Amino acid sequence: MIKKVTITNVNTGHKSVTLVATDTHDKAIIGCGVSSNETVAIEDVTGADEKIQLFTSPKPGTDDCGAFFSGLGRCLERNISMVKSLKLQVNRVRSPRFKGMIADVIQAIAQGEKFSDAMSKFPDLFSEDILSLLYAGEEAGQLARVCKRVGVAQKKSSKTLKKLKGALIYPAIVMVLGVIVVIVMSFTLVPAMAKLFSSFGTELPTPTKILIWLSDLFLHRPYMVAVPLVGIYMLFSNFGKIMAQRWAQDICLKLPIVGALVRKAASSTGFRTLSMLTESNIRLTNALEITASASWHYHYREFFMRLRDHITVGRNLHEAFLLESHWLGSDGRSLCGLIELASETGSGTEMLSEIADDYEEELDNMAASLDKLIEPLTMLVLGVIVGFLIYAIYGPMFSLGDVILKKK
Repeated sequence: MIKKVTITNVNTGHKSVTLVATDTHDKAIIGCGVSSNETVAIEDVTGADEKIQLFTSPKPGTDDCGAFFSGLGRCLERNISMVKSLKLQVNRVRSPRFKGMIADVIQAIAQGEKFSDAMSKFPDLFSEDILSLLYAGEEAGQLARVCKRVGVAQKKSSKTLKKLKGALIYPAIVMVLGVIVVIVMSFTLVPAMAKLFSSFGTELPTPTKILIWLSDLFLHRPYMVAVPLVGIYMLFSNFGKIMAQRWAQDICLKLPIVGALVRKAASSTGFRTLSMLTESNIRLTNALEITASASWHYHYREFFMRLRDHITVGRNLHEAFLLESHWLGSDGRSLCGLIELASETGSGTEMLSEIADDYEEELDNMAASLDKLIEPLTMLVLGVIVGFLIYAIYGPMFSLGDVILKKK
């Protein structure tokens, strides 16, 4: 349920509106971050209005997660109470979901629950590796340090995601415009072209047949125009679910530019998570299992699970890496050398953190120049679309001489 909170400053009379995703007015007051010189008026948002507000309001993501944990860690470092620290984060987050989460956690702590237990009620906001880190930090008395590290990691992820999304805008526009051009031609140029070509009395090229078939379909069933547009919308809105499929992940690894990007992104996430878990004194087998469950690519999920199995039967981490290095692609052998160095010097956690730093730096460099790297692929797609249209329209013209000679 959404609560619409109107906050009025008693000194200036200025009003502002905040949305909080929670179930009670008391939590809504906590989640809106009201101060002593402000009054509030709370209104329940239900039905269609609730859906509209949820659609148009900021979504929970890495931005809110990074701001929340970095601010919380900074407050806990200065020995500010947990409840006060949480209240100070309310105005740092933007999404109603995060504001409601903070209010729920504050109320749970006030009733005697542990912070990690209260946070575990929100698996849609916090992944398993984050919840495990919070539990370990709470048990070891290093919660402030863990929160700061999680905040830094989330901010890095947010920065990289923004670069990737920015680089994909151009290809998305090209795809949408290509579909729109084909639809417009199906209603305007193709019908006249079909009448001309039918008078030839000769076999038409396959692209021309496809274009005429699409034109007939759209002319006789105009509602079918919505199908490609809805298909594009569904592709973008469900892109995350599609990329979670094994076949999609395998295809991405085989693409020239995208494959390297995917490997670096998955590696940086996995090794950063493992580094933070081992630094929090979590048992290695448990840390590997948590890292595997937090990995979004099944190659790395399988890799970390197999490492855990090798450690369970008594092998050391270097031996396990040697046996499973093929899952890491071309970087496997070099990583084995780094892990061997770490095992000899006793600096496993530092080496894992260094590996994650290297991958994150490479990923940032690739993301910064991704628009230039992906430009050839975009031009290829654009060339295929334009080439298809040109051949479909002008292909029959090449047989015009044969038609005229037959008539003579």
